[in-house]
Amino acid sequence: MMHANCFTHSRRTFQRGAPSSSSSRGRCLRVQAQAAAPRDGAPLQTSRRQILKLGSAALMMAGTAGTALPQLSPALAAGAPLATVERIDLAQGLNISRVVKGCWQLSGGHKGSRETDRTSGLAAVEDFGKFVAAGVTTFDAADHYGPAEALIGRYLASNPDQRPPKTQVLTKYCVFGQMDMATINKGAVVQVRRLGVDSVDLMQYYWADYDVKRYVDGALYLSECAAEGLIKHVGVTNFDVPRMEAMTKAGVRIAANQLQYSLLDRRPENGMSAFCAANNIQLLPYGVLAGGFLSDKYLGVPASKVTSDTYSKGKYARVIMEAGGWSWFQDLLQALDGVARKHDVTISNVAARWVLDRPGVAAVILGARNADHVEDNQRLFSFRLDADDLGAIDEVLARGRRPRSDCYSWERGGQW
Repeated sequence: MMHANCFTHSRRTFQRGAPSSSSSRGRCLRVQAQAAAPRDGAPLQTSRRQILKLGSAALMMAGTAGTALPQLSPALAAGAPLATVERIDLAQGLNISRVVKGCWQLSGGHKGSRETDRTSGLAAVEDFGKFVAAGVTTFDAADHYGPAEALIGRYLASNPDQRPPKTQVLTKYCVFGQMDMATINKGAVVQVRRLGVDSVDLMQYYWADYDVKRYVDGALYLSECAAEGLIKHVGVTNFDVPRMEAMTKAGVRIAANQLQYSLLDRRPENGMSAFCAANNIQLLPYGVLAGGFLSDKYLGVPASKVTSDTYSKGKYARVIMEAGGWSWFQDLLQALDGVARKHDVTISNVAARWVLDRPGVAAVILGARNADHVEDNQRLFSFRLDADDLGAIDEVLARGRRPRSDCYSWERGGQW
C-alpha cells in the first residue's frame, strides 16, 4: 500500500527536480529525440501515440541537433484528419460537446510547471479559442473557481461570434458558509453578469453541510431562477442519492449530475447511476484522468518520484491510496498501456473512453491548464474499447479496493 509520504507536496521540490536552464532542457530533449531515432539508419515509422509521447518540442530539438527526424506513419504523413468531437443533447435545447473543458485549473492552485502554465490572464483567455476550434465548445466553471467565470466572460466578450449557443457555459452555485446557508444567497445573478451571458445554460448546485436542512430550499430557488430565465437548466454536483431524491420529490427538475467517476473511483455505480437513469438525469463525470495521473507520464514511475504540485494532484494522490495503492496503480497503467498501444492512442484516451462509455454518461469533464492536449481530446473519438480491452482492464480493477459508499460521502468524512 502506498503511503502519503510517497508523494512530495512541495512546489519547491518540484522546481528543484526541473532542468535548471534552457541548455539542460535542450540536452534532455535531444536524448528523447535520439532515443526515438532508428539505430540501423532505416527510416522510423512513428505512430501517432509515439509522437504524442515524444512531444513537438523534442522533435524540433532533434532537427536542430543534427538527429534525423522520425518518419511519420503513412496515415499521419497523408494528413489524416483528427476525429470529430461528438455532441449530445444534455437537456432540452442544450447540445454540448462530449468533452467539456474543465476550468477548476484556472482557480489559482494548478499552475504547476512555469513553462506550461497558461492558467491566468490573456493566455487563459486565448486558450478557450483553441478548444472551440477543435470542437470542445462547452466550458465548466464555478462561483469559487477564482477568476474562471471572469475569464470565460472575457473570452466571450472578445469573441462575440462564439457566444451561446455557439458555446455552452456550465457553472456552479455552491453554498459553503453558514451565512450563505441561512439566506440562500442569490449569487446566481452575480454569476450571470460575471460570465457576460443572458442566462447560464446549466447551473449546478452544491450544498456543503447536510446537517443544515435547507438544501431542498436551495434547489427550489434555482428552479425559480430557471422559471425566470436567469438560468436554463438546474444541475447538481457532489450530492448523494437520498438528498437528490428529496429534491426530485419536492418538484426540482434536475437535468444533470456532475460527479467524480473514473477507473479509480466507481462510486456512481453504487446506486447513483441507477437513480439518475430512473429520473432522466445525465451524468457529467469529473476526475476522469485523476489530475493527470491516468496518463503515460506516470507509467513506471516510482511513488517517491511523484510530486503533487497542483491541488488536483494532491487530491487524486489520496484517491489512488484508497483505490489500491501505487503498486496496484502501476498494474492498472500497464493494462491501459497495452490497450492504448493496440489502438495507437494514449493511456489518457483509454481512461477517458472507459468513462465516456459508462451507462448514463453524457460527457466527460477534462481539466486543462493549457491547450497542449486539445488534439489528444479529439483522438478520444477515434476508437472504441472492445471486449478484450474491457477484460484486461477489469482484471486489474478486480484486484483493487472497490468503493462501497455513495458519491462524495468519503469527502464528507465517511468511508471509501
